[in-house]
This record gives sequence, structure tokens and C-alpha cells, in this order.
Amino acid sequence: MLAVLVEVGIAAGTVSGASSLAADVSLINVGSKKFTESVILGEMLTLLVRTTGAEVEHRAQLGGTRVLWNALLTGDVDIYPEYTGTLFREILADANLTSLTDLRAALAGHGIHVSRPLGFNNTYAIGMLAELADSLHIRNISDLTRHPHLRLGFTNEFMDRGDGWPGLRDHYQLPHSDVRGLDHDLAYRGLVAGNLQVTDFYSTDAEIAYYGLRVLADDQRYFPAYQAVILYRDDLAVGSPAILGNILKLEGRISDAAMAGLNARAKIERIPESRVAAAYLAAELGLAVTVPRHTWWQRLLRHTGEHLTMVGISLLGAVILAIPLGIFAVRQPRVGQVILGIAGILQTVPSLALLVFMIPLLGIGAPPAIMALFLYSLLPILRNTHAGLSGIAPELRDSAEALGLPANTRLWRIELPLASRSILAGVKTSAVINVGTATLGALIGAGGYGQPILTGIRLDDVGLILQGAVPAALLALAMQGLFEMSEKIIVPRGLRLPQQG
Repeated sequence: MLAVLVEVGIAAGTVSGASSLAADVSLINVGSKKFTESVILGEMLTLLVRTTGAEVEHRAQLGGTRVLWNALLTGDVDIYPEYTGTLFREILADANLTSLTDLRAALAGHGIHVSRPLGFNNTYAIGMLAELADSLHIRNISDLTRHPHLRLGFTNEFMDRGDGWPGLRDHYQLPHSDVRGLDHDLAYRGLVAGNLQVTDFYSTDAEIAYYGLRVLADDQRYFPAYQAVILYRDDLAVGSPAILGNILKLEGRISDAAMAGLNARAKIERIPESRVAAAYLAAELGLAVTVPRHTWWQRLLRHTGEHLTMVGISLLGAVILAIPLGIFAVRQPRVGQVILGIAGILQTVPSLALLVFMIPLLGIGAPPAIMALFLYSLLPILRNTHAGLSGIAPELRDSAEALGLPANTRLWRIELPLASRSILAGVKTSAVINVGTATLGALIGAGGYGQPILTGIRLDDVGLILQGAVPAALLALAMQGLFEMSEKIIVPRGLRLPQQG
């Protein structure tokens, strides 16, 4: 119920705050994946939509392919950049498509349209340090079969994709067993540091030239072409011809070299993706687009508001549910063990997995993040409520009963005050855990302090990482201090007296 109310509230706020532009479209959501090129293309699409007078939001860095594709199908995202190879070999792999005509027809069955190619091919590639490749006489992917002891590290998505490591391994009969998954942007640092020796590239990545890396020839033609295209929903195509006409101006306008240069400006020169996109649109299309400028304080306030919203709503919901459940668990011990067991199981589900599980139910953004945090908050509060009430001395309960106090009076006047310190400790634990876990919400568009952390990791920018990590740590400390202060109000004075040794 809490998640439904949150989702309705956020949806209502979005609708009321959106300006009507034309037809039946009031807000356009642009999506992008968690790598720099996709973010730059997403910024281009955002700016092109904005020039029509439409209200637009760029939901940047939304995880991997499946997250974006599912968001497009459900309408959480209206437009996002994709690649033909990914569509053929991953998203629609079961359809066995062979041509763009077949691809268009298959997408139309989902209510999705695809643009013509934007002009560049960002294919997957396998590579390593040029110096190491020369010393081992490795130039082709097939040469890797002679070196089974090399340490391979691929991006997490590539490890499981239909066009990724499993298919590559079988196609080339690669014998390597020391293979690990990691973040795409960390893979380059791993190569340079020597922690791994072979990884997957995107062929337009700026790091290839910057670090002097060797792209191994795909001598057995495993990887297909990955022409960049734009996917957009049918309702956008029908209801907003002006917006559609603007975004399709990118068709055939970006070459391989141009895209690599744009990636380099963002990754190497540290120019914000929005400014990189605006400069390219001005030079290539002659569009004078305005890029909103936000100060460090404005970004901090926005991220703080988003973070506090996630933590506050999820914690409040957990307190409202977990404390009564803890009371019930004490009064009904058999059922109580089942309740504690279920809460314990929820706590063991990895946070990233729980976030993904919530997306089909609640979409992307704040609602699934709040629901996941709510579920994680239950166990500490529930267990501490149960432990605090169970730990009350039997003679105290007997004395209260002997006075003839009704059960509810005993609960409110005696049992809960005696257990208040334990209950408050559980709430404090949940609050501190939530502050840290909420940073992962940025992976599904929930914002918060995780947004600068993700961007900083992607751009190898320690300053950006600290812009999220330091406020998150300070907020956790503030939460702890706040609950310690509130203990003086909530916990009866007699229970706050230090015990004498």
C-alpha cells in the first residue's frame, strides 16, 4: 500500500508540474544507459526535444539494456539510443531477425519505432595493452587460444549477453577460466594497473587511444554491426510530429570519428555531457540550444532532497508496519517466528537484485527504490521490537496483571516504554542502512547521492564521487546523532540511567 501511495503521489506531482505542449504529450522522458556515449546521445535527444517547447527529462545512467528496454515498453521512457547489434542479438534474439526491415516489423509489434542509423558503428571489441599484445604476438581474437592463462575481465552485462562472453567463448573456442565481471569504466583502470589483461571495448571509447590499447581483430567475424539508432514509442510518433521531426535530424549525422571525439571531450577533457551535446548540435545542425547551468549547491540540494525523500518515506512506512508486527510476533510466538523468518529472507536478497525485482511492479525512479528500502528497513525494527518486548522481566508483567490493568494499557504504559530503547535502536539501524543503500537508487533513475557517485565512477572523477559519498556519510552520522538525541525524549529517564558496575 505504501508503494502504491508513493507512486500515485509522484505521478500526480509530475502531471501537475508538467507544461502542456501539444496533442496528448506533456512530458517526454529520455533514457540513456550507464556509459558516457549513451549519456551524450541522451543529452542530444533531450536538447532536441526542448527546442520544440516540450518539457523533457533525461533519466540518465539507467543501468543496462534490459532496464531501458523494459522502461520503453512500459512508457517510463519515451526515447532512448540503442544499437542494431544489441537489438538483433540480445533484445530480439529469439526472433532470428536478419534485416532492418525485419527489425522494424518486430519492433512495431511492441509499439516501438526505430530511426535510421545515426551514422556510426560502435561495435563490441576485445582488446588489451598494446605492449603486452606485442610481447605475446597477439593481434587477433583467435590468438588468445594460445594463452589460456591470461586474466580476462568483461563488463557485467557482456558476461551474460547473447552477443557477449558465452557466445564469444564458444565461437572462438577460448579456453580461459580466469574470467571475472566488473564495471565497464573500471575495466580500463584494471588493464592499466595490471589487474586484468583482456577486456571488452566499445569501439568508439576514448580510452582506447588515451591508454594506447590494442583492439584485437575479430578474425572470425563474431560481432555484428552495432549501428546507433533511436528507439521511440508509438504514441510519440503519432502525437508529437514536431518532436519526432527534431530527434530524427540526427539520422546519418554522426560519424565514427565524431562520436569518438565527443566521448573524448566528456571522458578525457571532463566537459559535461550536456555541453558536449549542445556544442555538437550547434556545429552540425546549426541549433542554438540552451544548456541549464546548475551550481554545486543547487545539485547538492536536489540530491539531498531526493535522498531524504527515499529514506524518509521508506523508514516511516517500515516503522508503521514493523512495530505492530513485532508486538504481534511476541503475542503469537509461532506465527511470530514465521514473520521474523520472512523479514530475514528479505534482508538477504542483494540490494541490486531487489531494485530490479521492483521495476516490473513500480516502473523506474523513486517508487521501486522506496519499496526496496522499505523492505530492507523491516528486519532491524521488527527484530528489536520483538527482542525488547520479549526481554521484559516476567515479574514486571505479573505485577501489571495483578494491578488489573487491561492488555492495551499494559502495552502502552509499561511494555512499550520498557522496550523503547531497543525499538529505537532498531529504527536507528534501519535509518543508517537506508542512507547508504539509497545511493543504489540512482541506477534506476531515483537520483539522490548515488547520482554523482555513478557519474564519478564512469568519468574516473574522484571529486564527483566525493560529492555523493561525503554527504551520504554526513547524513548517516546526522541520522545517528538525531536518534541519540531523541532517545532522551522517547526513552523513560529511569531506563536512560547508566548501569552501575
